[in-house]
Amino acid sequence: MEQSTSSAAADGSALARGEGNPTASKKEIYTHDADWTIYAMGWSQREEPDRGFRLALGSFVEEYANKVSIIQRRDAYEKAVGSGVSRDRTAAALARSQGKRPEDAAFVQVGEFEHPYPATKILWSPDKTSKKDLLATTGDYLRVWSVPDQREASDAEAANVEMVALLNNNKNSEYCAPLTSFDWNDTDPTIVGTSSIDTTCTIWDLAVPQVKTQLIAHDKEVYDIAFARGKDIFASVGADGSVRLFDLRTLEHSTIIFETASLRPLLRLAWNKQDPNYLAAILADDPQTIILDVRVPSIPVAELGAHQASVNSIAWAPHSSCHLCTCSDDCQALIWDLTPLPKPIDDPILAYTADAEVNQLQWSTAHHEWVAIAYTNTVQALHV
Repeated sequence: MEQSTSSAAADGSALARGEGNPTASKKEIYTHDADWTIYAMGWSQREEPDRGFRLALGSFVEEYANKVSIIQRRDAYEKAVGSGVSRDRTAAALARSQGKRPEDAAFVQVGEFEHPYPATKILWSPDKTSKKDLLATTGDYLRVWSVPDQREASDAEAANVEMVALLNNNKNSEYCAPLTSFDWNDTDPTIVGTSSIDTTCTIWDLAVPQVKTQLIAHDKEVYDIAFARGKDIFASVGADGSVRLFDLRTLEHSTIIFETASLRPLLRLAWNKQDPNYLAAILADDPQTIILDVRVPSIPVAELGAHQASVNSIAWAPHSSCHLCTCSDDCQALIWDLTPLPKPIDDPILAYTADAEVNQLQWSTAHHEWVAIAYTNTVQALHV
């Protein structure tokens, strides 16, 4: 990650080369095709061999009935179920992954469950010590799911995913405004924050589970929420074009650290967990990514502009304070090195071109050298 594009290409990074060679001795790209368009996506944060390299994928189908599929890299799955039953179990898992010849499949589907409406976001619990690997989704409600590992699944069967909590942020009605996004607190995994089109952010205590606090965060719809490192500070962005900072210890007021020109909507927000002074955000229908320093409000410290179409998703490297990945409708995923700040940053250090517009990306916290991108019905894990 510290190298230039040319030296990275010499090492064979998938993002540097732009295209992968699936037959290479060290595989750089793993591809999986779902039966539907992929919208939400999340990496499991567990590092144990039987839970490693798992991804949850959310469908985007314009009807009530949607799905969340859980896939695992095939080599990790075969290692998880053990050599004695590996062949039969793998064959059964591959049978659930339609449209792929067994010898071609890089991932196997290890679980699937119905989800009302498309999930707007999927995150796995950051708690790496819990016996249960929990998964959360937002849509009409915040839902928490328990996902067993493959050793707990019966022979040749997919993991039986169980919903353990359904949380409604409207105390006065069984109906609630749709949730646009959420974030799971890394420091205290009992805390989850959700954002909604009703202008509110809600902080949940999953230990109870119940609402910890709810606040009117913006003047218009709230599109995203993200916690800083630690358990008290979080930020949100929304249709009013502002980035607002909150502190759970003093919720009487918030701080507007940035507003867009003409108050254009801000869609996504990502907080640098290695250096919490820095935030990244993207605007609606805009090819630029803005980098903000909370110590210098109002003015972006950088504007990353190499994309040729709207940026759709952003992710900071979980192990580095100066690397950021962006993806766009221009079919590219780019990795940026922000070390030169405050000098202008004109070009990314790594690039990958997909076969279609890239609408989602996630950087694995458990496996730092892997980034997952999604376009149409395809997900690719790229070695960086």
